[in-house]
Amino acid sequence: MSDTTLGVLLLGSAGLGPDQDHQSTMYRPAFEAHPGFEIVATAADTGAVDDPAVDVVSVCVEPDRRADAVIAALQAGKHVLVDKPLALTAADAAKVAAVAAETGKVCLPAHHQRFHPMIAAARGAVAGGKVGLPWNVQADFLVAGGTPSPAGELANFAVYPLDVVLALTGLRVRRVFARLATHWSGGDADDFALLFLTHENGLTSTISVGRTRELADTRPAGLAVHRYRVSGSHGVLDIDASRPAVVQRRAEASSHVWHGPGTVDRLLDELRAAIAAGRPSSPSAAAAVHIAEIVDAARTAAASGTPVDLSQEGSR
Repeated sequence: MSDTTLGVLLLGSAGLGPDQDHQSTMYRPAFEAHPGFEIVATAADTGAVDDPAVDVVSVCVEPDRRADAVIAALQAGKHVLVDKPLALTAADAAKVAAVAAETGKVCLPAHHQRFHPMIAAARGAVAGGKVGLPWNVQADFLVAGGTPSPAGELANFAVYPLDVVLALTGLRVRRVFARLATHWSGGDADDFALLFLTHENGLTSTISVGRTRELADTRPAGLAVHRYRVSGSHGVLDIDASRPAVVQRRAEASSHVWHGPGTVDRLLDELRAAIAAGRPSSPSAAAAVHIAEIVDAARTAAASGTPVDLSQEGSR
């Protein structure tokens, strides 16, 4: 390992689904390809975080152990990349964010969809006033096929479109209403969520997120729909996050193939840049806390049938 590369520990290989292993399918290949990192160890137990050769820990332990594992890594003086969700509750996520702030170490939640080139371009357009003053965002994030998450798809997927909407608008959520349903999976957990959000400054957003049955033109567990519409005082911005891509059609399925740097590659660029600059990452652990607050509130609102107001201060 050279002076310009950081040693990486791959910690755990679990997710919110029985066959979900983002460590092997997403993070390991990205770390292996990135010139700023070198994988130096793989482990299932947090005792490995004390290895002096480790600078960064990629945390994919079981979700009920995740907050404790991230805290252990931060307190050992390591920077952290953590698979979604950062924690199962907003309270546990807040504990992680507090330790990240105390230690000054980077804690980057893997909300990689915000690094999609179309979303990055849209963020620039909104910030540059291309649609005037935004007043509404509509988002759809639907996966086709694959194994349903026992925790429900609100917990599994909502972090991605929520993070994008917050990145596009820069406005925190103040009120949450939600409907949860099970249309396709046949189990007890939700496979579809509809979120109605009121943000600061009166902006509203509507997010549909979930998992449908398998579709002939989408690979199993692939994104069937990933799009956003930002309506403003002077125009409308439509974002299709399945583009830019080459559409590849095969007998068994179709897919959109992107040949530039992927969203996880750009996520690691942000991790390396934040560490080098000694600054919090974007998104930060604090941002993940706010998303966890929204998800918690969505569950409560769906169960009660009434909107839930979030604290004015919240996770600031």
